[in-house]
Amino acid sequence: MAEAASGALRRTLNLGRPDEVYNAIVDAHRDLNDEQCRAFDAGLILLLANHVGDAGVIGEALAAARSSLEGGSR
Repeated sequence: MAEAASGALRRTLNLGRPDEVYNAIVDAHRDLNDEQCRAFDAGLILLLANHVGDAGVIGEALAAARSSLEGGSR
């Protein structure tokens, strides 16, 4: 698959029902311990990264997520 052009990461809301998605993610973590939560998150990230299938977009998402932890915006 071809590399995405810089700026290919969609940063505007793209979910029809974002609250339902958020609640589903929270519910999926219910009753998991910290180690299970980390394993679940890692598995989910890998599944979604595979679905995206574009290393450039995934790289942008990683940088944006890291930046948000350091006080930047997503």
